[in-house]
Formats: sequence, structure tokens, C-alpha cells
Amino acid sequence: MGYKEHKCHSLKNVNVAVITVSDSRTKENDESGKYIMKKLEENGHKIISYSIIRDEKKLLRDELEKLVNNDDVQVIITNGGTGASRRDVTVDVVENMFDKKLDGFGEIFRYLSYKEIGSPAVMSRAVAGAVKNKIIICLPGSLGAVKLGVEKLVIPEIGHLVWEVNR
Repeated sequence: MGYKEHKCHSLKNVNVAVITVSDSRTKENDESGKYIMKKLEENGHKIISYSIIRDEKKLLRDELEKLVNNDDVQVIITNGGTGASRRDVTVDVVENMFDKKLDGFGEIFRYLSYKEIGSPAVMSRAVAGAVKNKIIICLPGSLGAVKLGVEKLVIPEIGHLVWEVNR
């Protein structure tokens, strides 16, 4: 079965949980989280959960485990905590949970990011993978990076990814 045959199985409506990982963001000033939710809803997807979690491993892991065990959630998208600083713990937590890592997501994200911002793209640890039958996508927290990831990768592939991990 070729790509087009696979793509025709893509789900049109996916249930998504959005997590902003930040020590400073609030629901009032979380532009990146709001953007993710707005774009997903504009494309027919449903937001099941939205939370802001401090950059602390245990808090993030507890929230992710709760969402992975929620039958209504098909995809979890995080933003924030993917950089190189000591406080950036998202990728460390999520990669330890993955059953499968989708290396291409991070590789293509960094390539597209490099085309936009140049060499600082090497500091992004954007990643995606599967836990049980759920997709977890981790984007950087900056609005520019979120727009890039959502528009170029998430929206075009979210339904296909969910179909693939559930077949």
C-alpha cells in the first residue's frame, strides 16, 4: 500500500490534549497553547484537555500518564521545555515513556526551523512518538516554532499518525 492509500485512512477528527510546559506562562498569556488549540479546532479536531505544567519532571509525567490512560485522548501535544537549558525537561520525560520514537518528526522540524532561523535550530529537541495507542508531539514553546510545527507537520499528519498507531 502506497502513501496515498495510507493517507486516505487518515482520521478527520482527532481528540487532542494540549500541555504548555512553562514556569511563567498562564492561561491568559499562553499564546502558543492558544494557537495550537485554535488551529486544531479550525481543522476539525477537538480539544479534550488543556493544562499548563511547571518545568518539573514529576508534574509533567503525572499529567502525561493521566492523559495516556484517558480513552478520550488520541494525541497529546506539548509546547515548551524542549531546549537545551537545565529547566527544559519535557523531552527527557516524554522519551522515557515512548514505545516508539518517530525520529523523522524532530529531524524535519529542525530542518524546517533551520530554513527559517538558521543555526539556532540545532538547540531544538522537538520530538514525537507513540505511547500505547497515543501520539505525543513535543514542540518548542516559542510562538514561531509552534506555528511552524503545527502548520507544516501536525495539521497535515495528525489524522494519519493516529490511524497508524491504532491499526
